[in-house]
Amino acid sequence: MNANMAETLPSRSWHAELSLGYKKSRNKTVLSNREHKGPLVVQKPFYPEGEVCHTYILHPPGGIVGGDQLTVNVNVASGAHALITTPASGKFYRCDDRQASQFQNLKVEDGGILEWLPQETILFNQAKVRTRTNIEIGEQSKFVGWEIVCLGRPASDELYSEGYCHQGFEITRNGKKILVERARLEGGSELLDAKWGMQGSTVMGVMVVNDASQEILELARAAISIKQGIGSASLINDLLVCRCLGEQGIEVREYFTRIWEAIRPNWIDREAIQPRIWNT
Repeated sequence: MNANMAETLPSRSWHAELSLGYKKSRNKTVLSNREHKGPLVVQKPFYPEGEVCHTYILHPPGGIVGGDQLTVNVNVASGAHALITTPASGKFYRCDDRQASQFQNLKVEDGGILEWLPQETILFNQAKVRTRTNIEIGEQSKFVGWEIVCLGRPASDELYSEGYCHQGFEITRNGKKILVERARLEGGSELLDAKWGMQGSTVMGVMVVNDASQEILELARAAISIKQGIGSASLINDLLVCRCLGEQGIEVREYFTRIWEAIRPNWIDREAIQPRIWNT
């Protein structure tokens, strides 16, 4: 769906929900539960690295408009290992007076591993968006994930001058919050250009990895940095937090991917194998 088509979309809105459950079966992880309503589905699981279950979440309409609400629920059982991504960038189109919403609830039981690696999200000018990602992990769970938000489409001379994005990102371990992120991005606001804010960058991203160590921090910092932008990595107890400001969504995603590739052998004793959909 292109931007011109989005301008003529009817007022009808989509409320879609997808629930995925993963468990260990014999020598591999299987997608044991898959329920959906509305236009939010997954392709068949892929196994490019043997036992790890790679899954791609699809949103057939191709974009989200005012009034749409998407919810994704994921549960990874003990012993299971899932890698979830998307086949393309997510897009929030110009909204009328209604807000578009996206909620993601991710649970990793003790002994489970979840790699949450979606492609970037693009906010068209005048998009009014609320997103919330809640991650619940156990003491022995492993989670890596990122979120990347692109404001406007600078390559098409479209700045994010109107609209808003209210973003929440939380990680809870055994009922205790270990990371709480809040962002209130207003189109055309001082924050977007201020030195204390986004410094004129049009893309921001955060990547988190639990059960990290000082060695993993050093591996992350040694990864090749972003060409046009600012990248950083810090360790909060055992939580690796990487941040990035950039000019293009794909550059920020590639920066986080380099970190993921650098730390994965140490983190879970596996070489990184990129989802094949990223190369199509």
